[in-house]
Order: sequence, then C-alpha cells, then structure tokens
Amino acid sequence: MRMRAVSRHCHPVTQKNGCFTMAAAAHRQVHRLAERSPEITGAEIVAELVPPPQFEHASFASYRPDLDYPSQLEAVERLAAFAGAWRPQRPSGFFSRTRKPKDELPGIYLDGGFGVGKTHLLAALWREAPGPKYFGTFIEYTALVGALGYQNTVTQLRGAKLICIDEFELDDPGDTMVMTRLLGELVASGTRVAATSNTPPNSLGEGRFAAVDFLREIQAMSANFETVRIDGLDYRRRDTAGRAVSVESDVLRHMVATMAERGNTVTSDDFGTLIRHLGTVHPSKYIKMISGVEVIALSDVFLLTDQTDALRLVAFIDRVYDAEIPIIASGLPLSEVFDAEMLGGGYRKKYLRSLSRMVALTTGELPPHGE
Repeated sequence: MRMRAVSRHCHPVTQKNGCFTMAAAAHRQVHRLAERSPEITGAEIVAELVPPPQFEHASFASYRPDLDYPSQLEAVERLAAFAGAWRPQRPSGFFSRTRKPKDELPGIYLDGGFGVGKTHLLAALWREAPGPKYFGTFIEYTALVGALGYQNTVTQLRGAKLICIDEFELDDPGDTMVMTRLLGELVASGTRVAATSNTPPNSLGEGRFAAVDFLREIQAMSANFETVRIDGLDYRRRDTAGRAVSVESDVLRHMVATMAERGNTVTSDDFGTLIRHLGTVHPSKYIKMISGVEVIALSDVFLLTDQTDALRLVAFIDRVYDAEIPIIASGLPLSEVFDAEMLGGGYRKKYLRSLSRMVALTTGELPPHGE
C-alpha cells in the first residue's frame, strides 16, 4: 500500500508539530522486499486464478502473429476451433451434409519458445470459455494443493469448463505425481485443459530429475493433450539490444531517492539479501510480496552459481513481469546473472525466458510520477 505523502506545511529542515522533514518522508517511502513475508490463503490463490493484467483484454483478434512464422496463425485457428466446443451447435437435418465434429482430446498444449505469444493465446482461449474457469501458472496450482490439500483442491476445481495452466514445468517428482493425478481426475469429470510451456508434454522433466522413473505418469498426462507448435522470435527482443540495463550505484541511489520523494512506491534491496529472503518465502507468495510496488531497485547484482537460488529468481521475475513493475539495478546486468552451466542444463529454456523478461523490465530512466 502506498504511504501518504508528508504535508507540504512541514518545516523543511527539522521535525515540527509532528511533521517530518522531506528527507525523512523520502526515507519512509523506500521499502524493502526483504522485510516482507506475506501469508496467503487458498481462497486468495483461487481469487487470483485469472489472466495477468496485461492480458485482461487478450483475444484471438488482438494477437499479432509474425507472418514469417505460419505456425502462429495456425495456432490461432486451432485454438479457435478448440473454443468452438463451447459454442452452440446448429442442429443438422437428415439430408444435411454437416459432418459430426470429430472427437477431440480434452487438452491442448502450446509448445514454443519464449516471447511468441503463448500466454496471450492462452488468455484469449480463457475468455472464450464459459464459467467456471481458472487461469494460473503451474506453481499457483501446486501452491493451491499445498494450501487446501489435494482433495479440497479437486473439489474447488471440479466442474470448471476450462483450466488454463501457464508455464507448465515439472521440476520435481512430487509435482509430477500431484499434477498428473489432479489433471486426470478433472479431465475425467469433463473439464478441458489448456497449457503452455517451452517443453513438449512428453519431454517434461527431462534433464531435471530422473524422468525415466516417472515416464508412465508423464506419458499418461501428455496423452490428454494435442500439442500445437508455435515457432517465432521473442517479441520482447525485436526492438531491444538484448541486454538488461545496469546503472552505477550512485545513480541508483539518486533515482531511488527521487522516486521516493515524489511519491512513487519504490523498494530498494541488496541483490544478495533479496535472493536469501526469497528462500524463506514460498514462490506462490511472491505476488503478494510485490503488491502495491511501483518500482523495484536492486543493488550490487552478481552472478548466481547456485541453481536453487537461480530458480527462485526466475519465479520472482515471472511475478514481477506479470505485474509490469520496472526494475532499476546496479552491478552485473540482470541478463548475465545465470552462469554458463545453468544456461546449458535442463532448465535452459526457463532461464532464457527469464532473461528475456529481465531485458524487458530493466530501465535506466525514472518511471512515470506516482499518483
């Protein structure tokens, strides 16, 4: 929540009649993400199972395909056909040549690189579906199971016409078992499922854990999906140099002070301190950590060499990106924060997506004045 600005009638130098100096007011406006440890309930998670704000009005018509990649237009057509199952069908007479629609799989899976518009199309499909319906990231659904328990989660989601799962990732065997079982029960009850990922469904988990031990579960889950491949370039990098902006430390401090003084809700954290704090907060709560924040400042960014820390940063950046909060950072450019071993490993596509988002988020300029 934004803090109320100090009265313009306060004495400019000293505290007087309960007022604080402008300097003290600016200091009060600077918050620390590392001091936020929010709690989140199952009801709150369910309430957030809608598309992110930037996709509030997403539609098939507003999707801008890259005509150099025909698969993008083909994906729109395929999703529109998938959505046709919810549209009223005109009855056909005895002599009608209208053929009975072919039986379709209950799920559709958008497989493609980062920045090709998968989330936009997923949100557009969600808007085509009648309610009840849910839209969330993979981590939000697993967090919901953690908050409500498995059976209560099934009860909550059963009856949904559509469940959309963005950023479908299986990072550990436990998640594999939970999501396979959950989707199986929901599909059996008539729910349709749509998902996005950078990895085809029959390859989920590959290179991350002993996928061979869970091949049966992975195949059982992927059997519910028709895979739609979307090729193309990352739209976020079409007009960028592909490198996150980094500013000098003194410039960062000046920008933070300026934003705080003029009323922006800004957080300022040492990068290492924030990374350690993320390890104490479940990723499902990251969205609540950044609630009300207008600008995030990170000082002394450095190369990450621990994969657990790196994956937490990825989850955090995903939430910041969804909330469209700009980042100002000093030290190593955020686009260089993952080491070579990470970028060559099983989570490579996840890291590349995060780098793309950090390039889009970072800025060296003062964001617009707070209201």
